[in-house]
Amino acid sequence: MVNATNLQQCIDECLKCMQACNHCYDACLKEKDLAMMKECIRLDRECAEFCSFTANALSRSSMFAAIICRVCAEICDACAEECAKHEHEHCQRCAEACRSCAEACRAMAAA
Repeated sequence: MVNATNLQQCIDECLKCMQACNHCYDACLKEKDLAMMKECIRLDRECAEFCSFTANALSRSSMFAAIICRVCAEICDACAEECAKHEHEHCQRCAEACRSCAEACRAMAAA
């Protein structure tokens, strides 16, 4: 059963992840080897957009919340995996935010 605290925690995690992904995206564009960062940049954008969408959907009590949260967790997992491959601090922070968001989304989807 979804309670208000769990709902707000998931929304907060989605917004934190969105911010971390946007920061990572911007920082990756400034790296020397841009070609090496291509997949990270792509996933950062996708993850940031979907986390924003998920936070909005949860805020309006979407009837598809569980499905949306499952997809968000998958996208966050993919982004975390890619970011973790890079040594940059912004990538490591992004990977951490993505893992945390994926965990919150999985819990919300299971509720």
